[in-house]
Amino acid sequence: MGTSVIISAVADERDAEQILKLQYLCYQSEAALYDDYGMEPLTQTLAELTAELGRGRALVARLGDEVVGSVRATVDEAGTARIAKLIVHPRMRRHGLGGRLLAAIEAQLTAEHSARRFRLFTGHRSETNLRLYRSRGYETVSREPSGPNPKLTVITLEKAAGAGEFAASA
Repeated sequence: MGTSVIISAVADERDAEQILKLQYLCYQSEAALYDDYGMEPLTQTLAELTAELGRGRALVARLGDEVVGSVRATVDEAGTARIAKLIVHPRMRRHGLGGRLLAAIEAQLTAEHSARRFRLFTGHRSETNLRLYRSRGYETVSREPSGPNPKLTVITLEKAAGAGEFAASA
């Protein structure tokens, strides 16, 4: 049946180059949605990404030796986990990998960092992202225009730890 996708417990600087390349590929569709090819995920350097990996928690999904997905997060002193840059290789989308990565990072942050709440954001036109997050129990808490890009409204979503793991799609 072939090789299975494995989610690794930790991503580190050894994964940084593959993550950066995958991030660049994955954010092309977001850039096209908002006509913004200068967004941070497309301009982030390898050094910046490596530093970001050192400041928080990151997971990778591997198909053999290839990184085909990733997600990053930090937890603040109040127990709010900020989840960011959930990416899945375009050829691996629509098979549940994004949901698996999201569930894995939530479980890890709850167990290891006592996260009590999860927060993430996406753009208002990113319907696939919004569908995934809402199906996992996230609810919109704010909508704000993006300063640098007037075509983008940033939607922030949150959920309490342990809430809505398998909520119905909204």
